[in-house]
Amino acid sequence: MIAKLSGILDSVSQGVLILDVNGVGYEVHASARTIGRAGQHGDTLSLLIDTHVREDALTLFGFIDALEQQWFRLLYSVQGVGPKAALAILSACPLERIGFAIASGDATALRQAEGVGPKLATRIVTEL
Repeated sequence: MIAKLSGILDSVSQGVLILDVNGVGYEVHASARTIGRAGQHGDTLSLLIDTHVREDALTLFGFIDALEQQWFRLLYSVQGVGPKAALAILSACPLERIGFAIASGDATALRQAEGVGPKLATRIVTEL
């Protein structure tokens, strides 16, 4: 499994970074928070990685810090929350607000994320 990548930021487009690691371009899906802190084309960048393997795809999800990665894993552990929905939540809500929303039972805050409806938001709040 790939756990960390360090290299040069090649490009950014709609939730995806291309990270050049010694001439190999890795496509890494990331939240708006990570993309916003990644820098500009040509900057060095190090990301923590979650590798997801399916029959038809190997997908990398990147995080600027361990806290964001932990939230991703926690959200992804909820039944019905896929990696894209977990990234959408991380993009729509500041990390501090996610914890507060879950603790206070505020499913509305999680519904701001693209693809997260009322049932899924309620399930996240209930299970976590």
